[in-house]
Amino acid sequence: MKIQNREIGEDQPPFVIAEMSANHNGSIEAAFEIISKAKAAGADAVKLQTYRADTITIDSDAEEFQIHGGLWGGQTLYQLYGEAHTPWEWHAPLFEHARKNDIIIFSSPFDNTAVDLLEDLNAPAYKIASFEAVDIPLIRYVARTGKPMIISTGMANIEEIQEAIDAAKGAGCKDLAILHCVSGYPSPASDYNLRTIPDMIRRFGLITGLSDHTLDNTTAIASVALGACVIEKHFTLDRSRGGPDDSFSLEPAEMAALCCGARTAWEALGGVNYALKSSEAGNVKYRRSLYFVKDLKIGDIVTHDAVKSIRPGFGLAPKHLDEVLGKTVAKATKWGQPVNWESFE
Repeated sequence: MKIQNREIGEDQPPFVIAEMSANHNGSIEAAFEIISKAKAAGADAVKLQTYRADTITIDSDAEEFQIHGGLWGGQTLYQLYGEAHTPWEWHAPLFEHARKNDIIIFSSPFDNTAVDLLEDLNAPAYKIASFEAVDIPLIRYVARTGKPMIISTGMANIEEIQEAIDAAKGAGCKDLAILHCVSGYPSPASDYNLRTIPDMIRRFGLITGLSDHTLDNTTAIASVALGACVIEKHFTLDRSRGGPDDSFSLEPAEMAALCCGARTAWEALGGVNYALKSSEAGNVKYRRSLYFVKDLKIGDIVTHDAVKSIRPGFGLAPKHLDEVLGKTVAKATKWGQPVNWESFE
């Protein structure tokens, strides 16, 4: 799978996405800075969310449209999305700013008109958010663009994940990845059940990653060892700014630590390899070997008190101790001399 010129897969470092979401807090200047700081932190991409309040819900204060508890309690859905959305007129300058900063930018569309807007901007890929993973018509509409797609699977069961995959592929998507996700904001690490990732890889046969809503980087970095090729984390300039998503987002230094840690974890995976490693080569001489710890004359018999397994490793390997014991010394030896076969008759 490739997004722009960035290959994504098991043989590539994790593709790290900095999710801007609502963390611009209504300031396009803050949005510009988030993009710049994401690039400086080492993220591969920055992601927007493309919706308006009236494209994602309706302006109703009926009970089912009200939010109770959690970060956004006390608001209606329409009020939350009105506050949190990224104005559509910002998209063109944000895309231009990202391209000038040489960082991939793409978005999660929440209806067909958002897809149309993003197509006009030549978005290189699309993300389907967890809550929209059951919106099969939207998935098909996105897939018909022919662009790479990433589908987040929070709250979706196996059947729903398969339906989303089938919809994307059936509508023409050739490059598809899925993200294991827990749609809690924030969510505890114990909810993540990261062993699901290798099962998803086996079950669905797709590039798989993690959309992480925990409060630190441990879960995301651990996911790399289980096969995650994509990592998405919410990103903000300052968690204390009080925006809708700030409290569970990474700040720049934390994003830099995530990028470094995830790539180090990927490098550490390597392959199955029992050979001597380059960093070990100089230390072989310090392994244990057999040394004389007693002066011996020609004709003496080697006894237990005359030979010892010690460091360094210039003598015979310790596995030869039983063969050495009882042998006759062929030349005089000194305390501290390595044992070798030439020492004996």
